Amino acid sequence: VQLQACGGGLVQAGGSLRLSCAASGRPDSSYTTAWFRQTPGKGREFVAAIRWRGSTTYYANSVEGRFTISRDNAENTVYLRINSLKPEDTAVYYCAAGPRLITSSIRSATMYNYWGQGTQVTVSS
Repeated sequence: VQLQACGGGLVQAGGSLRLSCAASGRPDSSYTTAWFRQTPGKGREFVAAIRWRGSTTYYANSVEGRFTISRDNAENTVYLRINSLKPEDTAVYYCAAGPRLITSSIRSATMYNYWGQGTQVTVSS
């Protein structure tokens, strides 16, 4: 599975973005796809995840209500809609995929086998 993330950019605070993560090589139904973000000098922070099978979603407390993760199985693509952007949302956003993740593991970056290249989101105040 190869992941290609895009959709980042420079946005004013309060604006919105939609990030996309396209997978080549169809993940099987056991996969979970997630978004993480990283700022310089810090580790990757879990943002949101979605099961490939079903519609269960998971969010970090810090983004719930502003971020929405969704998927289009026909296009092998997962999206992250970010509303009401804040300067503290500035980071490189990565998508990741991993098989057979139990719920308690979903927020851990080490559990994901496949990573996209990252897309920069910069929010100006």
